[in-house]
Amino acid sequence: MTETLDVVEPQDEEPLGPALEGAGLSPDAAALVAGLLRRAKDQGLALTGPDGLLKSLTKTVLETALEEELSEHLGYDEHDPVGRNRGNSRNGYRSKTVVTDNCGQVQIAVPRGS
Repeated sequence: MTETLDVVEPQDEEPLGPALEGAGLSPDAAALVAGLLRRAKDQGLALTGPDGLLKSLTKTVLETALEEELSEHLGYDEHDPVGRNRGNSRNGYRSKTVVTDNCGQVQIAVPRGS
């Protein structure tokens, strides 16, 4: 469903365009996004649509945010030995469908804590 992109380094060769300049991103973050978009386009990866980059990025951002939220709540990161034999621990994942305005339905893995 998704393709893996190699590391994307910021490039200064092209202007970023008005959409990225007005997005409230730092210049480094905007350059990173522009590089990612250029790389995806060069590899023939669609930016939108059911298998597009936007949907993959939305899934990654949501899952990463949920992982970070659970780590903050539990007080330790995934696979950290500190979490062993504690009353409150990670307990796998459940699937959830999130409906977004821009990329439709996105299947995500929601981490569970018990």
